[in-house]
Amino acid sequence: MSHTGKIHSYDTAKGAGMITPEKGGDALPFNKSDLKDNGQEPRVGQSYGYETRQIDGGKTHATSLQHEKADNGGGQKDRAEKQKA
Repeated sequence: MSHTGKIHSYDTAKGAGMITPEKGGDALPFNKSDLKDNGQEPRVGQSYGYETRQIDGGKTHATSLQHEKADNGGGQKDRAEKQKA
């Protein structure tokens, strides 16, 4: 995944939500069909890795969202350090 962020909102009835990039910036929209594991509903605050794509006249959307497993508060830097060990 080239980006990470946290679920900002998700409407189960619409099957759509917003994810806030970890590195800052505006929240990006996504659809349930953009979830790699679309059997699990995302919850506000969960971390996801994702890709981006331009649609609707150049608007950026999140796609290929994949849930990041909990690592006791560690971030991407901590995961990279664990992989080196």
